[in-house]
Amino acid sequence: MTDQTRLLTGARGEEVWRTDVPGAGTFTAHVLDPVADVEVLHDWVNRPHAGFWGLAGLSREELSATYAFVDSLPTHHAYLVRWDGEPVVLVQLYHPEDDPVATAYDVLPGDVGMHFFKGGDGPAQRYGVAPWTAVGPAVLGLALASPGVRRLVVEPDARNRSAISRMVAFGFEPAGTVRFESPQGPKEAVLAFLPRERAEAILAGAGV
Repeated sequence: MTDQTRLLTGARGEEVWRTDVPGAGTFTAHVLDPVADVEVLHDWVNRPHAGFWGLAGLSREELSATYAFVDSLPTHHAYLVRWDGEPVVLVQLYHPEDDPVATAYDVLPGDVGMHFFKGGDGPAQRYGVAPWTAVGPAVLGLALASPGVRRLVVEPDARNRSAISRMVAFGFEPAGTVRFESPQGPKEAVLAFLPRERAEAILAGAGV
């Protein structure tokens, strides 16, 4: 079901979005189930490249409780994206005005914040495509699925060079370094924006 604010809503585990990418298969997004999906999440957040996600070392019970809290918030939602049924990326979308990042920039109507963490590569060998070539547009398509979204906002840690390179490849325009208090403590981040019109052009080129 499409929430008429800016986020897709549904029951835990419910599929809320689907797209077929030509030559790359089917992507679906399900509302994250903090109980049923905890094994997948626990594996992902403890991988070497997950340091900036800030959840390494949590027990399964602690991780489940963390996302149960997210699930309780009307302004922050988490989704598990599957590629032909295989979990590949965790996406968190949120209202920036209800998040600590609001202290770092002037939030505009229709802004949606986004965090994404790729945990699996999906069936890349089957289709012969680089994982992010297909996953990236799928993530953008999910983030734009609600009609109230006018601009996407990301704020990766300033030390996370791979995430910054990836957001630029996605089409985001960096707007400088900001500092604010995050749940994990003080954060220095690179703020970047992607207006809906530019994102839609990117999706059209990718066939999403």
